[in-house]
Amino acid sequence: MKEAHNVNERIIAPEVRLVGDNVTSGIYRLSDALGIAETQELDLVEISSAGDMPVCRVIDYAKFKYLQKRKHKEIKSNAQKVVIKQIRFGPNTSDHDFDFKLKHAINFLETGAKVKVCVRFIGRQIMFKERGELILLRFSKELESYGKLEQLPKLEGKKVMSLTIAPLGAKK
Repeated sequence: MKEAHNVNERIIAPEVRLVGDNVTSGIYRLSDALGIAETQELDLVEISSAGDMPVCRVIDYAKFKYLQKRKHKEIKSNAQKVVIKQIRFGPNTSDHDFDFKLKHAINFLETGAKVKVCVRFIGRQIMFKERGELILLRFSKELESYGKLEQLPKLEGKKVMSLTIAPLGAKK
């Protein structure tokens, strides 16, 4: 496994710019920089190899790797995950079922989840795709105060028509 940074003897430049705590910053020969790191019982780590002279730091490499991993994990855990809830209808859905599913969609949007609303056509029901589109448009109109329409009704394949609604506080 290749290391992210060159450490100690893996550094190949003849001279390095040395930075770090308890070190006089400046340009050193590689052997002198390695000697300084060894006297402090630390590692010489190449932080940046851009430019004509690499920048090296005298630090404990294991601790440095641990802190980087922890910072990366914290950034990853703070990233917001998008939850998409799906609600399905048929083209002949009754008003009671519509209202029941509407309450669920409102609840999903209030908790911050996106809602994907689908009308599924089985067999010859595809002849009534206008009904499916009307159900989806009516559903999105009912949810205007809770979420914004992200995608207009469109036919996915031959059997499903869907639209997506995002909560009002969410960004695209």
